Amino acid sequence: MEDLEIIGLYFRRNEKAITETAAKYGTFCRNIALNILSNREDAEECVNDTYLQAWNTIPPQKPDKLGAWLGRVIRNIAYNLWKKNHRQRRYTGMEEILNELEDCIPSPVTVERKMEEQELTKVINAWIASLAKKDRILFVRRYWNGESVDALAKRAGVSAAAIAKRMYRLRLKLKATLEKEGYPL
Repeated sequence: MEDLEIIGLYFRRNEKAITETAAKYGTFCRNIALNILSNREDAEECVNDTYLQAWNTIPPQKPDKLGAWLGRVIRNIAYNLWKKNHRQRRYTGMEEILNELEDCIPSPVTVERKMEEQELTKVINAWIASLAKKDRILFVRRYWNGESVDALAKRAGVSAAAIAKRMYRLRLKLKATLEKEGYPL
């Protein structure tokens, strides 16, 4: 079923919307949550919370791209659960991803940096858009969807070491771009 049809079901408050969303995007959502949380039960809980949020917010919201919208929702839900349980050291997936990016993304420490965060977002988005398609896909799959280096390597048909090296080079390029734009690291 096409996204517009699924969204139409939400607008008509037809419960089939959840079933169709699960059929089309369930695996996608589950993988994002699992990549962040490394725990199947918690990932399933996040997927169910995502469907509930979709039900509660569509309408009035009408996402242009349902898959991207669901990806953002599940990522936020999973990340919030990860933060909640982080003190217990339950999840290793997101910890690894954040540690990798730590050296090239400045952390906002003051309220004044809120506007700077928006500018930083623009710079990062422009940098991502400037990448070759393969690198852009790898970067987003790793640092947005939270896919493991091994999974990316398997998908690309190369060794994990090759992917790790490529991700390292991408992070160096991002760091250089941010430094050039005046973001101290």
